[in-house]
Formats: sequence, C-alpha cells, structure tokens
Amino acid sequence: MSENQNLLAEQRRTLILDEVRRRGGVRVNELTRQLGVSDMTVRRDLDALARQGVLEKVHGGAVPVVDASTHEPGFEAKSGLELSAKEDIARAAAALAAPGSAIALSGGTTTYALAQHLLDVPDLTVVTNSVRVADVFHTAQRSAGSRPGAATVVLTGGVRTPSDSLVGPVADQAIAALHFDVLFLGVHGISPRAGLSTPNLAEAETNRRLVQSARRVVVVADHTKWGTVGLSSFASLDQVDTLVTDRGLAPEARAEVAEHMRLVVAGEPESGTDI
Repeated sequence: MSENQNLLAEQRRTLILDEVRRRGGVRVNELTRQLGVSDMTVRRDLDALARQGVLEKVHGGAVPVVDASTHEPGFEAKSGLELSAKEDIARAAAALAAPGSAIALSGGTTTYALAQHLLDVPDLTVVTNSVRVADVFHTAQRSAGSRPGAATVVLTGGVRTPSDSLVGPVADQAIAALHFDVLFLGVHGISPRAGLSTPNLAEAETNRRLVQSARRVVVVADHTKWGTVGLSSFASLDQVDTLVTDRGLAPEARAEVAEHMRLVVAGEPESGTDI
C-alpha cells in the first residue's frame, strides 16, 4: 500500500481489509504509515469495517472475523464493500444477457448492482429469489409506467435470509420447476477446493437448485471472494461457465480460474474464447 492522503474512504477500507486478510491482523500505527493518514482516520475506518462485520477490532488494531465460514453479514453491511468493483462487474455482466432471454439472479449485493444495469435489456424474463433484485425491476416499472420491453419478474417465495434472499423448500420447489438460459450468481466464497460456498445451509440448497435449472452459470464476484470458504459448498468450479470479476484478482488466481471456466475481468480485454 502506498502513502496517499487523497485516498477515498472506500479505497482505504478495501486496502485495510485486504491487509487484515492477507496478514491475519494489522496494527493502527502500521496502517497510518502505509496509508499516509491520521490515527483517527484509521480508527474510523476500522470502526466502519467492524460494523459491517468483516473484521474484529482488537487493542491497537484489527483481526479477521472469527468463524468466517459461518458468519453471514446482512445486505446493508455487504453493500458498503467493493462498491467500484461491483459496479464494474455489473456493467460487464449485463452485456452477457441477451434480449428476450430467460435469466435468473440470485441474492447478493453484486446481483443487485447487476439488476440496475439490466433494466435497459428488452423483453427479459427474470427469475429471482432476491427481494432486493425484484424491487429494482418493480420500482423501475412503477416510475416509468407500462413500457414496451419491460422485464417480466418472477419472485420465488421462501424464508428471508440476512442478505434478503428467499430460501427453503418453497423457493427450492419453485426453482426446480423452471428453466432459464443464464443464471447470474453471487457468492460468499469461491475457491479451488470448496468451489462455490455460503455460510447459510438453506441458501446453499436453493443456490444448488438455481445451478441445476440453468443452461449457463455466470458467477459475479469481486476479487475478495476468491479463497473465501463458507460453511456449505453448493457447486464445483467445473459447473460454472463464466466468472465476471474485477482487476484485483491476483495472477495466480486468474490462472486457476482459467483452467475451469471463461474469465471476464471488468475493464480488461478478454484473452481466450467463450465457453
């Protein structure tokens, strides 16, 4: 991390979180030197990250959250992380949705960002188990009125999770009866060993049904999700057709991903062929 007085709060907090995860802990005085900001600024950043549930403050610094495999931050907490990366990913992923197709969007803050970019894709049929995603389309339709090409939205029932997804037997049964061209899937974690994973057992089963009902699976995940392992795995890397991520994904991770699926890095030209 280089010293820069002008780093935005979002950028500083992303750098801090990366350091905590990479090193297993950081001290306030180290961060003030690395970031070139005041002790008070660093402490405010640590307070904000602790409220979001992504790190734990300790005397003089911060450490990763204990039991990360079972910790599930709420939608509001996750929505403040990696904002620029999620916006870039959403823009790139929206280009993969063909007009007139049937698509599915899982829950998550990245799929929520994607939904806003899909409003201009005509004649979509959208299946989602995300209350937030469904609300993006319904709000747009209410404000614009009836318009040609507006998406048809199917919201599954189910039990609401902290990330505002609907899961459980009702959602699973609804999804199992449907078939869609592309699934845009947000994840808690992605790794070579565990594949796609989540801390929520019921959400894992619902995501498993989504994957089974899709002709193509597109994972939308920022670089911080790589190497993270949740309590329950629901798909292997070989079940994914495309990963859309941001420039922060390390070269070794890119090489690993490319062995299993098409890799789209938002803002970079593609190398390789479509799957």
